[in-house]
Parts: sequence; C-alpha cells; structure tokens
Amino acid sequence: QVQLVESGGGLVQAGGSLRLSCAASGRTFSNYFMGWFRQAPGKEREFVALISGDDFAYYADFVEGRFTISRDNAKNTVSLRMNSLKPDDTAVYYCAADPIYGHLRVGNGVDYWGKGTLVTVSS
Repeated sequence: QVQLVESGGGLVQAGGSLRLSCAASGRTFSNYFMGWFRQAPGKEREFVALISGDDFAYYADFVEGRFTISRDNAKNTVSLRMNSLKPDDTAVYYCAADPIYGHLRVGNGVDYWGKGTLVTVSS
C-alpha cells in the first residue's frame, strides 16, 4: 500500500522557519515528481513547489525564494524548508506525488496524496 506521510508542522512565529518532511512508502518514487500543496482555512488548495527525480525544482510565485524543496531518492523522502514565514503561510500542507509534471503542477489527477500537516504562523 502506497503512503505519503507528512511531518514537521507546528506553530511558529512570523519570520521563523520550519522544515516539513514527507516519507513515501509502498513503491519507489525516484521517477516521480514530488511536491507540496497547501490549503488555508476557507481557501482552495494551492500549489507550493515540486521537484523532479533529478532535482529540477519549481515554485509558486508567492514563495519568493523563502522555501526550498529537496528530496532523497534513496530514502524516498521529500522535504520543504520554509524560511521567513508569514501569517499568510498558515495552512495544512500536503505532500503529493505523480509521474506526470502537469498533474502535479496543477494538482489534478495526482496519483498520491498525504493527509497533511498543519502549519500555523502567528503574528
């Protein structure tokens, strides 16, 4: 059974940092695009970042250089380092994986989703 399990969420003050991790199991994801989405209260889910199996990374405009996505194919993990956090970054963050870039970029038709981890940024 394939699973994506996020960890690392929590409460942080504005300007602080968090590192989210996603552990994938049940198959090898080295040839999958892996990424992060988020959903704030009352808002639709939105794309945050993705990374290819050979470390090509793509970010949403709102990231503005504050986040860094990385992966370890040997460990089947993907991480999101978030710096300079703002209250607007408060959301549930979801890990996702799909072999097709377009699916992951728009969050449609994605093969696998995690259950999410909550990030709360206080002002």
